[in-house]
Amino acid sequence: MNYSININGIDVDATYSDKSIKEIFNPLLEHLTALQKEKGRRILVLLAAPPGAGKSTLVSFLQTLSEDHELLSDIQAIGMDGFHRRQEYLLSHTTIRDGQEIKMVEIKGAPVTFDLEALRKRIEMVLSGGSIGWPSYDRHLHNPVEDATVINRDIVLLEGNYLLLDEDGWRDLRDLADYTILVRADEDMLRKRLIDRKAKSGNSREKAEKFVDYSDMANVRLCLNKSLSADLELFINQDGDFCKRKP
Repeated sequence: MNYSININGIDVDATYSDKSIKEIFNPLLEHLTALQKEKGRRILVLLAAPPGAGKSTLVSFLQTLSEDHELLSDIQAIGMDGFHRRQEYLLSHTTIRDGQEIKMVEIKGAPVTFDLEALRKRIEMVLSGGSIGWPSYDRHLHNPVEDATVINRDIVLLEGNYLLLDEDGWRDLRDLADYTILVRADEDMLRKRLIDRKAKSGNSREKAEKFVDYSDMANVRLCLNKSLSADLELFINQDGDFCKRKP
């Protein structure tokens, strides 16, 4: 199935096979529907994946699938990118990378460049029920857009790179979740995807490659090597299709 959507200001075209829809996605949505009905409250699903894995597109597609089937509860897909620290903060604050002090903006997308405390507090607000505003991130503005979405559904699917990261502070997020999903993929495929995406944001190919190799790939390896186990683990093959893997 072909799927097109605008993600963070960038048009994205994706294709999901009938097999993955039938054997993975529909059963997942059925399970989440049953889980929510069993608990009788709003539930939170965390989907963690490395940069370039297409997680924003995937959760949007899952939301669309849920809306197209009467027997499934509607999912609300959101992302953690709205908790990027603002560009002016990243330009004026520093961190240590490889023993050197650098501006945070040079490694934008690394865990330290997110406001983890604000993310956790907003998640707790979402779990309290009711209609809650949620920020998004615009790649053309290079900044979050506050309260871009209003959360009002009973199944909330939150995606992000570090939602299952096994590091202080981040690992506590899993305790807030009712269900977790981890997506893995080949490093080389992710690098190509990231360079293409960076170029579409208005950067030259050379600048895109430099940033990806210095910043993004470190984040890719961090996600692949330091993520906690999940209730469901998926792998993206070389064709871009999804298959199951045991956690």
